[in-house]
Order: sequence, then structure tokens, then C-alpha cells
Amino acid sequence: MPPVSCNVKILNHTPEPLALIYAAFRQCYHSGYIVDMWERLLSGAVSKEEQAEFVRKVIESGHTSPIEHVSFTFAAEGISRALSHQLVRHRIASYSQQSQRYVNASAFNYILPPAIAKNPEAKACFEKCMLDITKAYGELKELLEKDGRGDKAKEDARFVLPQATETRIVFTMNCRSLLNFFEHRCCLRAQWEIRHLAELMLEECKEVLPVVFQYAGAKCESLGYCPESEKFTCGRYPQKS
Repeated sequence: MPPVSCNVKILNHTPEPLALIYAAFRQCYHSGYIVDMWERLLSGAVSKEEQAEFVRKVIESGHTSPIEHVSFTFAAEGISRALSHQLVRHRIASYSQQSQRYVNASAFNYILPPAIAKNPEAKACFEKCMLDITKAYGELKELLEKDGRGDKAKEDARFVLPQATETRIVFTMNCRSLLNFFEHRCCLRAQWEIRHLAELMLEECKEVLPVVFQYAGAKCESLGYCPESEKFTCGRYPQKS
């Protein structure tokens, strides 16, 4: 049950994402039927540079709803249950998470917070706690199995598992939801673990669709000022006032 670190990868995304967003935007302003243009887009009759420039200008105007047609599916491991509880609060998304009810956690991995890792006394306390919980989980599981719970013993023994327990999850978000996710979770006020996940996700998204994600991130980066109140600002950018 060693400590583990975050790893996230794009499993899949909407095919031809730039062409699809371009087509959706054009349909809003085009009198014809976009299907008649689709094959030309895929054949390169309209260059990717031209598509990207058109999409960029429309996004800058504030019209962003057509980017919802493109979605990204991620797989993440090395994240804590504490992080996943924050992640699922982003509701315009789909999630498939590793189940503690069905997966044996007798030798669970865990996430070690950096502030604890750099404090020897705190680290020793934390690691002892993880060992104690591992022992308690195993004992409870064994006792419940002997009591006739069988495979269902795991669903009751899991109640002692900590928020530090590693989980794995697959999740899908559309581009507009991702921009909102990055605005909140790339902020320096976001909790360190989910901020790290967001930063890794953003780098992956930029590789696939730079015209949408080139300037994505914390709100202050696009606004040029901090939208938080004086009480909550991190001081990285001046406040609007």
C-alpha cells in the first residue's frame, strides 16, 4: 500500500473536433445546410488554419455554446477519494468510478499530501494511520466473511477506508464544461490535488484542440484581474476595483 501520484490521460474525444465546432458555428450564421459543407471540411477544402481562426474569433465574441458538441473522455488514477468527491460536483459530465463495494481494498494505495510528506513527524503519523486502517479493514472483512457476508463483506469493511484511498475514474466532459472546470480548478485557491489534476488535463486538451484551450485556465488569466473578493483573492492578479 504505497503512496501514489496522479496520472490522467485522454481515452477518447469527439472525432474531427475542430471541423465539428467550425461546422456548428457556421450553421448559426449560414443560410444553407451545413451537411453540404461537411465533406469539404473533412477533405481540407477549408484549411484547419482557416477553421481555427474563425472559431477563435467567434469564441472571443462570447459565443461558446457550439463547443458543447465536442467532448473529451479522461481516465485518471492516483487520485484520492477526497479529490473525486470534488470532481463529481461538476455536474455536466459523466462518471464511472472504481467501486469500493466490489474491489478488494486489503492493500489499498493512498495519496500522501505534500505538506505531510515534507514533515517527518506528520508523515510518520500519517503512514501509521494508513497501516492501522489496512489492518482494521482486513480484520473486519475476515470477521464479516466468517459471519456469512461472503463477498458482501467488502461493502461493510470499506466504511473504515480514509479519504486518502486511491481511486480510479473515467469521466467525460464537453468543451464548455471543461473551460468552466479549468476556471475553477486551475485557480490557486483550489485544493492542491484537484488543481494538479486540472493542470494535467489542460495540457492534454491543448494538444488536441489548442484553439479552444490555448487560453484556458483560472478566470484571472483571461480577465486580467481577480474576480474574488478581498478576503479570498490569492494576490496573483489585482482585483477589479
